[in-house]
Formats: sequence, C-alpha cells, structure tokens
Amino acid sequence: MRELTSPDRVRAACGDDDLLVWVAQGLTGGARAWALGDAVVAAAPGVARGDRLAVWGGVADAVELVRYALAEVGPSFRPLGGAELVAEVASKVEGLEVSGAFSWMSLPGGSFTRGDGVVRAGGARSGVAAGEVGWLGPEVDGEVAALLAEAAPRSYAVPGGAGVRRWAGLRVEGRLVAVAADAWSAPSVGLVAGVATAVAWRGRGLAERVCRWVSGELVAAHGRVALMVDDDNPSAIGVYERIGYGRVPVRSSRLR
Repeated sequence: MRELTSPDRVRAACGDDDLLVWVAQGLTGGARAWALGDAVVAAAPGVARGDRLAVWGGVADAVELVRYALAEVGPSFRPLGGAELVAEVASKVEGLEVSGAFSWMSLPGGSFTRGDGVVRAGGARSGVAAGEVGWLGPEVDGEVAALLAEAAPRSYAVPGGAGVRRWAGLRVEGRLVAVAADAWSAPSVGLVAGVATAVAWRGRGLAERVCRWVSGELVAAHGRVALMVDDDNPSAIGVYERIGYGRVPVRSSRLR
C-alpha cells in the first residue's frame, strides 16, 4: 500500500484514466490517492456535490484499497468506477452496495470531427458565427437558474454551487435558451455539466452547439474534457457521441 503524492504519480499509476484523474482533482482540496499492485483509488471531498472515491484496476487489489481508503477518509465517500469492477468490489467489501448507474463520457485533446461540425481547442463549431455562444457573467445567474428549473431540475450544477465555475449560453431573440457549465474541472480533465435547453426550443441542436463550444474551451484549458450522463437519456448520449465523446458504463456504490 503506498500513497501517491503527486498528480504525475497518480496518472502514471492508473494509466492516465480519465475518471480516476478527474476525481483526484490534482490532489488539491483535500484529495488523496493510493496504489496497491495493479489497482489505484483516489478520494476527493465535495466533488459533484458528494465525497467521491474512484476505483481503477484489478479486483483483488481494488478490494483491499477500497477497504483501506474508506477507513482513512470515512464512510461518506462513495466508490465509483467501471461497472464490472465496482460490482465485484461491492460484492466483496462488507456493507458496500451498488447505488447508481450512469455513463462517463470523455473526449481527448486536439481537434476532432463528428457529425456536422469541427471543434478545435479554444474555438467554436466550424461555421457558427462568433458571439453566438460565449461565457456568461454572474449577472445572468438568475436566468440560468430559471432555465435549469424548467428544463433540468435534477442538474447537479447550479449557479453559485460549490465547484461550479462558469456558465456558457446561447440566446435566441434575446432569450437565454441553452446553457452548459464548467464545473468541478480538474487540472488535467475539464468537466462539462448542467447542459440544458429550454423546453420550447428543443430539437434544434442548440444544446449541441453550446456543448461543442464549451468542450473546445475546456480541452484548450485542461487537455481533455469529460461529462456524466444518465443511461436513460439516449437523446443526450446521442448529442455527446456526435461531438466525439466516448462512453464508459459506470457504477457508484455506498456503505449501508
């Protein structure tokens, strides 16, 4: 059992796994990480509105690491990772149970082509006029909150929430109709959250345009970008896949 004391050591130990590196948060804000054999865990408090414990590697060593890490950081931390791995770990760690299922989707750095446009680091979709999508100031937080209340009431990212850094949006006829947030980004993995479109404006590709733009901005800032999506939201999954995101089934767990 060894504690990993630098972001470089974390990335090397887990093969630069997106999810684990994101949870590790650059080992800032109280985050910690450990390795044993071919397994790695990273724990960070208050990430995406919860205490997270990412798990990666082989089952046998991961089981020992999860037991050790939970003893170190406390029972509020919820192990998450690849669906099969977390299911196996939960079956072997006393009191641990699978509590949720979703998908982790990530996009590597550089430029990528998908669907009807191109996103390049720091830019918007090819062919979209400058200024159609951009970062919003805090003075419009009320508009963002109202849009989310209507279109995405379960969004973890909300204006003013801890770790929610900034919002991008798109206006049509003066109305804010689509938004997405830069939230809980780690030094080397940006995170898109809070993607939403006003109900009356759905089906026009507006959320995709905003998400493409934010993805390009976060790739430029962090080298890669990721997001989380519910498995029962095929329309959103389709949008992210058109942009170029790859999908990995994930399970979360918790101590009973």
